[in-house]
Amino acid sequence: MWKKLILTLAALCGAWSGYTLYHAAERGFPAGMGKLGESLPVQGSILFAVLGAIIFLFAVTLCAEWGGSKLREAVLYCSRIPMNELAAGVAGLTGGLLLSLLLYPAMNWLGKAGELLQVAATMILGYMGLRIGLEKKEELALLWTTGRWGQAAEPEGRGLEEHKILDTSVIIDGRIADICKTGFIEGTIVIPEFVLEELQHIADSSDLLKRNRGRRGLDILNKIQKELDVKVLIYEGDFEEISEVDSKLVKLAKVLRGKVVTNDFNLNKVCELQGVSVLNINDLANAVKPVVLPGEEIIVQVIKDGKEHGQGVAYLDDGTMIVVEGGREYIGTTMEVLVTSVLQTSAGRMIFAKPKLMEKAQ
Repeated sequence: MWKKLILTLAALCGAWSGYTLYHAAERGFPAGMGKLGESLPVQGSILFAVLGAIIFLFAVTLCAEWGGSKLREAVLYCSRIPMNELAAGVAGLTGGLLLSLLLYPAMNWLGKAGELLQVAATMILGYMGLRIGLEKKEELALLWTTGRWGQAAEPEGRGLEEHKILDTSVIIDGRIADICKTGFIEGTIVIPEFVLEELQHIADSSDLLKRNRGRRGLDILNKIQKELDVKVLIYEGDFEEISEVDSKLVKLAKVLRGKVVTNDFNLNKVCELQGVSVLNINDLANAVKPVVLPGEEIIVQVIKDGKEHGQGVAYLDDGTMIVVEGGREYIGTTMEVLVTSVLQTSAGRMIFAKPKLMEKAQ
């Protein structure tokens, strides 16, 4: 049905174009064509109308056969353009066209040359506006989502440094909710939409462990947003040219001039190399662990044997591992031990101790 309708419209347009061309020739335009109208008064208009209809039908059929797939590709390509890029491009193009309108009164004084300059100025300024809009898409997205432009400072000289951007690992970890509850995290908690998408993929995983981790992360976000007295911003922008989530986080931190909150060692290093501020909650946990010095006495419960012969292993409430020399025979019991040394490693602290009973026996 649609095909017949399009062909009918093409035939009518062609016939009208041929008829109009004939009468233009009859009036002597182009030059020398007036004689044709004199020799073919009625038949000429019919002939030109039929020729126009045939030419238009042929052109439309050819375009439909050759350009149909190209048109579909163009439509699919346009549908994949991110909304932030599309909006930024339209805003920039509109600004360029409006600027070109301001030049029209001045160019009208130049006559025909001014008309050509108007066309050229419209094309050039429109293209420049489009390019500038695309280059500034992050700043425009920031303006639309937060109401602040670029790197503008907030009252009292406090700028966008207050944005704390959460990565996937720190959300799944869960301790961030407790930290926010204590009030140690100030400013706005930023949850990027691409992090939410990654959490959703993990929660939909066929692997049971991954699925539980993803659902836990979504529960933590729900708790932060609904139960805690913190300001939460869901950042809807994306960086389509970047595939890795960690790289997107670094880019977003630069745009917002914020800090990345993570417990991922590799992301921590990447942020440091890129000059992005980072808050690692593992460093925070290590910083607030109670200080234990050699010679102190602590009460622990030995729960398993160690790697070396006769060793037992216990843990403090914060998860610090204590290796008890000769503690294997005390597995399952609570006892008082004497700290002999403390070893700080990249994985955390390890405390070495011996039973106080052995010290008394000596």
